[in-house]
Amino acid sequence: SKLKTFTNLRRCYTATLFTQNRSVSSNPSSRILAPAHQSHYRKQILLANLLQRYGFPQSSLQHFLLRNNFLLNSDLAETENSLGVLLSLKIPQKSLVKLISDCPHVLRSEFLKKWRVPISDCGGFSLSSSAITSVLEYSSRIGIGPEKFHECAKVLKGLGFCDSTVSKILSAFPGVIAVNEIEIRRKIEFLIGIDIPRDNIERFFHIFPEILGIGTETRLKPLLDEFKKMGFSNDEIKKEVAREPRVLGLELGELSRCLELIKTLKCREVIRVSILSEGAFHAGFEVKLRIDCLCRYGLIHRDAFKVVWREPRVILYEIDEIEKKIEFLTNRMGFHISCLADVPEYLGVNLQKQIVPRYNVVDYLKLRGGLGCEIGLKGLIKPSMKRFYNLYVKPYPECERIFEKRKENA
Repeated sequence: SKLKTFTNLRRCYTATLFTQNRSVSSNPSSRILAPAHQSHYRKQILLANLLQRYGFPQSSLQHFLLRNNFLLNSDLAETENSLGVLLSLKIPQKSLVKLISDCPHVLRSEFLKKWRVPISDCGGFSLSSSAITSVLEYSSRIGIGPEKFHECAKVLKGLGFCDSTVSKILSAFPGVIAVNEIEIRRKIEFLIGIDIPRDNIERFFHIFPEILGIGTETRLKPLLDEFKKMGFSNDEIKKEVAREPRVLGLELGELSRCLELIKTLKCREVIRVSILSEGAFHAGFEVKLRIDCLCRYGLIHRDAFKVVWREPRVILYEIDEIEKKIEFLTNRMGFHISCLADVPEYLGVNLQKQIVPRYNVVDYLKLRGGLGCEIGLKGLIKPSMKRFYNLYVKPYPECERIFEKRKENA
């Protein structure tokens, strides 16, 4: 009889938990008032259900909760209220999930109590959701209060910046809320001093808001002096800065290293002429952008330099084309980014005309056991078109159809 009583109690508890979870899931607007005596496991289930309602993928919930135990110790009603506040700021669900994943402390009720009104008002600006999430994440990490945000908004408004520019600044460089007005005006004076027209200042900050975090005396002025020592005239510097404001984000010595790389390139003259067609300054900066792109995807700086030096054609490809090739390499072909250090030629050939058709043929043969050995990236890219065709396409009529079809589509 005791065993029956225990079994009945257990069934009753399980059924109650299931009923509560189901009612919570079916009614997103309901408040969760968790009893103080509920078990840790039950609270974890309720919290997981709550986060799922707001868009959290089930696959990442367990890891997220393990890393953020403070949420299990928080009141569930307050957590739900915090999620509601964030949602009321018109942050898209995907951005909301990313914000909470990257910076879960934004769910602390005391944090949102301070920020709800200031961020809703936005200092008179109509801010984008990305700007709002950046400000919340930055302030949560650094511990800066809304008063600094108000001061910053007042300064930017006083400069006459439009909503889109302010949103771009706060989104790309939320650290601006910690920059005082004197330093912001010093940046403007610096730009005017190098003959950037006053009516172009807003455009400049829109394109390169990160300049607000670069020291005028410690970085910007020494950088201009370096450009002059390298032989560039004031007019050349002004032209390049006006065309591409991000050149002021160069590190000291970085442009000279990029130009040295160009000087030592071993390539056909037609490629060299194309690289330098818009001047040495512009070419050096284009090298820097491609090295940065490779580093963003995981290559170390030394290997990125090596790739660009060994495959100069990469300088002539647009950044988005390079990114597509890298993503195809890692996501579709399954190679690691470090393979580029050994086969930099991959970045110098056309994605749709050469890489994709070759990969499809090799992948087809691999699935059907038609390859005697594994073909690496080198074996896929290095052979000439004729050799690749004779080795992997000509002997197999079905491969010829795949190969020709992809070429026609390209």
